[in-house]
Amino acid sequence: MSVQPMQPESSDAKPRRVALITGGAIRIGREVALTLARAGMDIAITYRGSADEAHHTVEEIESLGAQAIALQMDVREEASVRDTVAVVEERFGTLDLLVNSAAVFQSVALDTISVEQWDETFDTNARGPFLMSREALPYLKAAQGRIVNLGSLGGINPWAEHAHYCASKAALHMLTQTMAKAFAPDVSVNCVAPGYIHFGEPDKVSERFAAKTPMKRNGSANDVAQAVLFFATGPHFITGQIMTVDGGLGLT
Repeated sequence: MSVQPMQPESSDAKPRRVALITGGAIRIGREVALTLARAGMDIAITYRGSADEAHHTVEEIESLGAQAIALQMDVREEASVRDTVAVVEERFGTLDLLVNSAAVFQSVALDTISVEQWDETFDTNARGPFLMSREALPYLKAAQGRIVNLGSLGGINPWAEHAHYCASKAALHMLTQTMAKAFAPDVSVNCVAPGYIHFGEPDKVSERFAAKTPMKRNGSANDVAQAVLFFATGPHFITGQIMTVDGGLGLT
């Protein structure tokens, strides 16, 4: 864990908002954390195995002038989730935004998916956001806060080699909408559903997806992060929405 002393605020300073991002050490979660920090929020990120990456991300966030901590946590474990949320509240004194980004993704033929693979995917992609949201709810209510879930185009369109992933993300989309009703009017709950997001250098797969995407390019982590920022800073009145960030891929 990286913790820096809190700096005293002047009496007329507006308190900074605090965001907690699960899986915030790498990939999309990392970009979300950096984007929210640039928007003036203090940041807590969680990681399970990416300790070095998490601490590097914290350093990047702090270089932007935000306070940041990295906490090791397993979103599948109730006690781990409870302890983490308590530490964030103790450290910052508030929680304004929860971003459920941690997820697992596998390519497996449907008829060969093991029970262990199925359960691991659902435990991380659906159970995790449920546990995080339930535990964070009292603090989010007090702050009139927000929850943003990271869903997937795969939760809307069926992908034959990713049945357990698609099913888990479809469950998260429905969880988003049920939480939006259950947590209103205090907490808004929305979902960003990325399509094909490419990392690294172009390859044959990414080129094929770009060619069939109406916007003629692949999505980036920044595209997703900007959508999260919209739900994080836009009208609190917007709730229960699932925003696809796919360049029109889902239309093809």
